Amino acid sequence: MDSLLNFFNAINGVFWGNFMIFILVGTGIFFTIRLKFPQVRRIKDAFMLAFGDLRSGGKANKKEGMSSFQSLATALAGQVGTGNIAGPATAIMAGGPGAVFWIWVSAFFGMGTIFSEATAAQKYKTHLSDGTVIGGPAYYIRAAFPNSFGKALAAAFSIFVIVGFGMAAAMIQGNTIADAMHNSFRIPPVATGIVVSVLLLAVVVGGMGRIAATVSTVVPIMAIIYILCSLIVIVVNINHVPEAFAMIFKAAFSPQAVGGGFTGIAVREAMRYGVARGLFSNEAGMGSTPHAHAVAKVKHPCDQGLVAMVTIIIDSFVILTISCVLILASGAASSGEQGIGVIQGAFESVFGTVGSILVALCIFFFCFSTVIAAYFYGEQNFKRIFGVKSVPIYMAMIVFFVIFGSLATVSLVWAICDTFNGLMVFTNLIGLYGVSGVIVKQWHEYESGGKDLDTTLNSIKGKRLAAKSAAE
Repeated sequence: MDSLLNFFNAINGVFWGNFMIFILVGTGIFFTIRLKFPQVRRIKDAFMLAFGDLRSGGKANKKEGMSSFQSLATALAGQVGTGNIAGPATAIMAGGPGAVFWIWVSAFFGMGTIFSEATAAQKYKTHLSDGTVIGGPAYYIRAAFPNSFGKALAAAFSIFVIVGFGMAAAMIQGNTIADAMHNSFRIPPVATGIVVSVLLLAVVVGGMGRIAATVSTVVPIMAIIYILCSLIVIVVNINHVPEAFAMIFKAAFSPQAVGGGFTGIAVREAMRYGVARGLFSNEAGMGSTPHAHAVAKVKHPCDQGLVAMVTIIIDSFVILTISCVLILASGAASSGEQGIGVIQGAFESVFGTVGSILVALCIFFFCFSTVIAAYFYGEQNFKRIFGVKSVPIYMAMIVFFVIFGSLATVSLVWAICDTFNGLMVFTNLIGLYGVSGVIVKQWHEYESGGKDLDTTLNSIKGKRLAAKSAAE
């Protein structure tokens, strides 16, 4: 077992080193420049598409898909996880306060990548034999390479998702929830595993409609609870907030000591850990979120491309940033704790013993929503390879892996998950570059079409204008 763990760790050392960071950031810069900075010029439109017409989305179903907001919530369910709690602590402890600045940099350029992924997923989505709308990187990989190479690459990507997200992620999240419940409430891990599996099954048997309804309810609630609790901790330590931001910007460019217990950390370490943590959190370039954005009910592919950028703002610029400022302003970074323990210590400094309970509840919701998203991504690819009738088999597999994960030691599973996520990145980016010309063409059409182009954005603007005229 140790030799297998060492094998995967060796692979991950290559996959997730500076080379991977260079590729992911480089991809973000490439698309940001080719698309002429949509994350700057069209961010207002992105928010209008994501939140401006919530009531008109309707009920999600397999033939029509989800509303833009439901797709956004599904993507966020996968993006916003324990990495938003433990991740900032890991980045700051390893890379110093300057890592936070580089989290922002990676997120900014990641918006160019995730826009392109969502646009391509929308452009090449299709329907299965039973009418189910489906899409994702496997489909734009096939479009990019309509030959045997493309067929093999698309199949490989689907397998990587099934293993990395469907199986390994289910085990990891099940284990994390079980640990949190046992540490805070002394609940036996197997009991937690069974409960989580039953809850997951209750959601996924309802298909796309129930998945969309669940995540569009759970994700906003969990995000609001965590943000509000974190802001309370920050307000209590408000006098240290200016110092926290000063540390972030100074340490991002200066190898000198910045105070607060951070010494001897080079700028390259701040850059490495900040960029890596940002990319791991928002998943730009990994090829996971396109599965959610592909099934959105929009009139033009670029409508959902704009919506996808909002997920990075929420994940990285809001939740990750709040976690980072909380850690620095509260002094929790110098507590000697690691990972989630850093946030837990900060919460306990304000809420007392209730703080650990709040963190445990946040972990439960974050992990459970991530399991739902991971299930959905895996199912999309399982159906693509084995057909619609294979879904019950996939359900049974994931239920087993959640329960097994709650009892297992998951260091090897983490290593396997990281390896397959790395394989996802490589295959996804090959396909994304292959259709980059189509993405740019779609965006040019979207921007040059003006008010006459049939887009969801123009529909929302038209409804608002009509409502304003009626009110007058």
